[in-house]
Amino acid sequence: MRRTLTAATLALLALTSPAWAQQRPLVTEDPETIGAGNVLVEGGVDVAHDVFYPVSGLQGNLVRLPTLGLSFGLSSIAELQIDGGLYNRLSISSRTPAPLSGMLDVTGNSTSDVEDIVLGTKIRVLSETETRPSIGVRFATRLPNAGNESGLGLDTTDFLATMLLGKTVQSIRVVGNVGLGILGDPTRGDRQNDVLLYGLSVARAVQQGLEVVGEINGRVNTRGGEPPPGTDSRGIVRVGGRFTRGTVRVDAGLLFGLTSRDPSVGFTAGATWVFKGFTVP
Repeated sequence: MRRTLTAATLALLALTSPAWAQQRPLVTEDPETIGAGNVLVEGGVDVAHDVFYPVSGLQGNLVRLPTLGLSFGLSSIAELQIDGGLYNRLSISSRTPAPLSGMLDVTGNSTSDVEDIVLGTKIRVLSETETRPSIGVRFATRLPNAGNESGLGLDTTDFLATMLLGKTVQSIRVVGNVGLGILGDPTRGDRQNDVLLYGLSVARAVQQGLEVVGEINGRVNTRGGEPPPGTDSRGIVRVGGRFTRGTVRVDAGLLFGLTSRDPSVGFTAGATWVFKGFTVP
């Protein structure tokens, strides 16, 4: 019994450690930060089947390799995040007329581009107690690195603001996100669409260093009538697992789309490394 309780305690500590506040393979943000002076590096590969791009009219199977993320612990309660990717490749299965399909510079049965970079800042406002969840906020900007000539980008700049909640109950960690996304209209420079951002994730420690995880994450269009192209409702369910040993974590998961715009099914796998990078004065 004593060995069992010790193992459960260690698993719980691994689950709630601030150094693992980032949650690959999940995307719902934990309010906990990585800690002052720490640096988090993560990378992975995503494969998604039957993805549809409503602005370019392209549909097919998408490979993202590698997806990259960097986080820097600016203090005990704040961190800077940089997320993106070097190579996205879509194997095209069909083309349909779309608002910007005339701008495509795609002649074969595939197209590729970089991933849009997201710059974000996360701040933990309140620490978790026995009766209260931890609370944080995150502000982020998505930059237009991918071009609409490839069919994979929108050439718009988006702003995201999210409230983050997190609570651990025994060996289960529950995290919730709710916020506002201001998304630019890729067809008109004088119009935007405000969407509701949401996320709910659960992680359960099953033994020392091993967790099973799941989430639902996406956005809801709030505009009456037809939303601007590329700003419609989206949602994805992810399920998977993570294994942590020392300062390294490996993960894998399956994803299932909730709308016709999302991939019907997909797979993700990657790794995360946290280390002491600098001293905060």
